[in-house]
Amino acid sequence: MAQNANDLPEQATLFEGAAPSAPAKSPRTRAAELNRLLNTYAYQYYALDDPQVTDAEFDRLLRELQAIEEVHPELVTPDSYTQRVGGYVSEQFEPVRHAQRMYSIDDAMNLEELDEWLARTDEALGSTPEHPVAYTCELKIDGLGVALTYRDAQFVRAATRGDGTTGENVTANVLTIGDIPHALARAGLARVADGGLGQSVEVRGEVYMPKHSFVRLNEDADAAGREPFANPRNAAAGSLRQKDPKVTAHRDLETFIYAVADEAPLAVTTQWQFLQWLRDCGFNVNPNAARCTSAREVHEFCANALAHREDLDYDIDGVVVKVDSFDGQAALGFTARAPRWAIAFKFPPEEKRTVLREIRVQVGRTGVLTPVAEFDPVLVAGSTIARATLHNIDEVRRKNVRVGDTIVVHKAGDVIPEVVGPVLELRPEGSVDWEMPSACPSCGSPVIREEGEVAYRCVSIDCPAQATERLIHWGSRNAMDIDGLGDEIVSRMVEQGLLTDVADFYDKLTEEALSEVSCGRQTVDGDDIVVGKTIASKVMAQVNESRGRGLARVLFGLGIRHVGANVARALATHFRSMQALMTAAPEDIAAIDGVGPKIAASVHEFFSVKKNVAVVERLREAGVVLEEEVEEPDAPQTLAGLTFVLTGTLQNYKRTEAAKLLEAMGAKCTGSVSKKTSYVIAGEAAGSKLTKAEQLGVPVLDESALEQILTTGQVPAL
Repeated sequence: MAQNANDLPEQATLFEGAAPSAPAKSPRTRAAELNRLLNTYAYQYYALDDPQVTDAEFDRLLRELQAIEEVHPELVTPDSYTQRVGGYVSEQFEPVRHAQRMYSIDDAMNLEELDEWLARTDEALGSTPEHPVAYTCELKIDGLGVALTYRDAQFVRAATRGDGTTGENVTANVLTIGDIPHALARAGLARVADGGLGQSVEVRGEVYMPKHSFVRLNEDADAAGREPFANPRNAAAGSLRQKDPKVTAHRDLETFIYAVADEAPLAVTTQWQFLQWLRDCGFNVNPNAARCTSAREVHEFCANALAHREDLDYDIDGVVVKVDSFDGQAALGFTARAPRWAIAFKFPPEEKRTVLREIRVQVGRTGVLTPVAEFDPVLVAGSTIARATLHNIDEVRRKNVRVGDTIVVHKAGDVIPEVVGPVLELRPEGSVDWEMPSACPSCGSPVIREEGEVAYRCVSIDCPAQATERLIHWGSRNAMDIDGLGDEIVSRMVEQGLLTDVADFYDKLTEEALSEVSCGRQTVDGDDIVVGKTIASKVMAQVNESRGRGLARVLFGLGIRHVGANVARALATHFRSMQALMTAAPEDIAAIDGVGPKIAASVHEFFSVKKNVAVVERLREAGVVLEEEVEEPDAPQTLAGLTFVLTGTLQNYKRTEAAKLLEAMGAKCTGSVSKKTSYVIAGEAAGSKLTKAEQLGVPVLDESALEQILTTGQVPAL
């Protein structure tokens, strides 16, 4: 089963002949841009379970930032992404502070980088031929990190990784996972101090969804008209964060446990011994692991894992190599975000060649034109793909692809189809650069590209393609949250004339008409499969329920350009009614914190279109709530205009509780420190936010000052 290291595929390299890049930005400007991108993408991945870029692209951006900071150490700030652990803590669950910080792991993108790390580690630990450093190699599971706490040998709590320091309490959901032991087995307790009595042990691992369960879950979603999950990792994360544990219980989640917060109570001295201890305790431990004492053995394990990854019923994206000795791990320690004693060797994506037949333009709900590559179907990473987005004209130019090219494709993150680039030596004679059309392919209206923007956009509000995407967006989770309203069903309803705008959901669509909508599939006899009465009834119940979602969701659902969920909430909180917002002057809208003139102009322009106003009026007549209930503050607003950041551990309050009390007095509480921050309230073990406050000269208060503020409503003099 072993495979020679030389058999590992080479990592993808840049293709020759790419278009020249734009003028280089200054290191400071590029570092700031990279930090913004990394934080945005991390939030989408960890908090929303909705990744917008591939793992490879995220890693590329992070490594670029690390390279800039290595050359320009003055650009390293406490809030740089290189100084933090990936992850976010949702407000949906009770926060849990981990016994010890849960770190990220640095990546090796090829064998050369892996060997460099092995050589550095061997040197640091004094490896010799007679006494080589030993490493434990384990598969890198593509799931959701979790920490399990046992007290007196009994399971008491489960938490997600969160931001590494604080996670989300998901105990009720984890209890539904069948392979989690509710008590540590006797064989394992024999190696715990005092037999486990009086001891608290926090073990760590990964919650994942088996491939067969993922297929079944998406088949059920497809049959019900729901949007399918993008990949098993997203499915596992979404399942573990369900408010109702009964939903989690039906998602067939499993675990692999492989780490401990503090090994002190355990009579083990190496990672290899620890894995056996986990098995003795009753945990599910991945059987694919090896103890290696040379780079050659590590290479062989990695090659073997790569060769057989498709044979597994779970997703892996690499191999984690750890120093086996706990003493060795302690000697090497940690960086700001990762242990020095571990590295993740990342697998390259499987690549195939095919022929690019067409670059077709797709029109989104905001009118953005997106080029999509259509190519001969090819089997990649277990499924057949025939199309992949090219994102925008700049990306087409950067990848230098043309119709007729033989292209290299892969699945980024083993999920998302992606064009890597052309095989230039096979390019047909006479091929020409692809150009964005000057007219919308859906409605024929002019296409524009505003200064400073990458995207080309159709300017017509009557564009049929935009209408379909707007209708799909209206029913999405963060908008009106109409469960069961999948993309395919909406598209079919548009084709059959049942929907033209969002008001049609409420004053035109009927259960009977919806039940007859074709699902786009046929029976073995060739008859169309329709939605049916059962699903139609459930969807219409959801439609009726959505009438009461409130103004903020309506504003987001309307798809107004530049108005995301947070801006929609700010507008709804300030104006409280659709009528007040529609009649507001642009400067009044722009004055709202977090809005500004660009968004204000977009909102004002949207409501200056008569057709849009007519749709809003129909929504009102159909009983859709166009107001926002805002609780009137009971306490005097003595802190209005002040912005607070809370950091560290407070003795008498949870940070979320303290923030709510401050906000009740008119304050604004945010999660990051800036020049606009009025005060930072620092508890014990305050970290980077305290450091940044001191750098920026932001006043810092302790918990006694917080007590005084909450008692008097006034900030004490410093």
